[in-house]
Amino acid sequence: MAFLSKSLPRRTVLRGIGTTLALPFLESMLPPLRAAAKPIHRFQAFYTPNGMAMEYWTPKDNGKSFDLAPIMQPLASYKDKLLVLSGLKASWNYIHAGASGSFLTGTPRGGRNEIEIIADVSIDQMLGRHFEQETQLGSLEMSMDLPANAGACTGNLSCAYLDTLSWRSPTQPLPMEWNPRTVFEKLFGDSGTTDRAAREQRLEQHKSILDSVTGKLASLKQELGPRDQNKVDEYTDAVRDVERRIQMAERQSSIEITHMAEPLGAPPVFEDHLALMFDLQVLALQSDLTRVVSFMLSKEQSPRPYPQIGVPEAHHPLSHHNNVPELVERMSKINTYHAKLFSQYLDKLHAAKDGDGTLLDNVTILYGAGISNSNGHSGDNLPLMLVGGHAGRIKGGRHIKFENKPSTANLLLTIMDKMDYPVEKVGGSNGKLPIDTLPEV
Repeated sequence: MAFLSKSLPRRTVLRGIGTTLALPFLESMLPPLRAAAKPIHRFQAFYTPNGMAMEYWTPKDNGKSFDLAPIMQPLASYKDKLLVLSGLKASWNYIHAGASGSFLTGTPRGGRNEIEIIADVSIDQMLGRHFEQETQLGSLEMSMDLPANAGACTGNLSCAYLDTLSWRSPTQPLPMEWNPRTVFEKLFGDSGTTDRAAREQRLEQHKSILDSVTGKLASLKQELGPRDQNKVDEYTDAVRDVERRIQMAERQSSIEITHMAEPLGAPPVFEDHLALMFDLQVLALQSDLTRVVSFMLSKEQSPRPYPQIGVPEAHHPLSHHNNVPELVERMSKINTYHAKLFSQYLDKLHAAKDGDGTLLDNVTILYGAGISNSNGHSGDNLPLMLVGGHAGRIKGGRHIKFENKPSTANLLLTIMDKMDYPVEKVGGSNGKLPIDTLPEV
């Protein structure tokens, strides 16, 4: 194969008939003699709420020979990219708060009341900090639901545990954005378009504002007590992160991005809203604006009904089915529908070219719920799987059943290792999982 003496710009574009289209990542866009460069490995969490109808989820066989259970049938075309994991136990098993609160943190405990908000740093934020020197956004946090205003939402604990998967620090949960317009502005600014000239103009305006804010914060801190100084430090860190993003945006300002107009807001139809959120996630990953996304299909205790699939009951009340077979079967319809929606997202990732492969080839997605049998808020045998090509780091097409109920915190530790950013501990972890061991069954 002949190598080019010089590389094309990272996002060469084709213009014509009033449209702008970004080319996929091409071999000739790599620097000379680097056509075999290591693919970018991305991470995503995809969370489903209110547990699972486990009878319809768990494969009967172990190893390569497993058959897809009913809920997984919509993912049949991607079976070779599924690593189904059984036997893992929730790190913090406390009704709905522990489900989402420990999903990415692996925390063994949380707060004790609605004003004590404690967890651990989530792996999406660890990875975001790892990648943030190379991307405009360290991470992207998205949800399909409006956050609760305040107060207790689950038991006597804060609503914060239900509203997010992402924790910047043990006491700083991050908001999940539900409005596609706001997500668009976070990615591309408030110019109303992905157009390059408009984005550059907004960058200059933001720089002027930040220069003024930074100076005022330094003066203000000198006049405050220790506790308030800590709060100002947290705010200053956030400002510095914005500064970093602007500097990165300037470095990447030559990138031309697939044309997309700014959404007006959240469409009233759930599927339309979801499709828009999927498109924004794919665009963010493919444009390398971020390499880490956390997404909640719905939050815990979601009452959303699904009359479009013949389930008019609210999801959360239905999840407390008292193990009545007819109600469990109805619950499985919601779980299966969620898997179908997830398969549509996988279709988009599979269609998005990335180097010699696709985005799906180069992503690791943690899919599942923080509760198994929802009737009793069970934290045993959580319904989880790793999905994607994992940039060649994890073998798919398998079902692994673990004995002795290892903690999901150990899974998070293992994911960090497979993302080539090993850490000593995640939440309450005490070791990595042997997911490379394949049972020959």
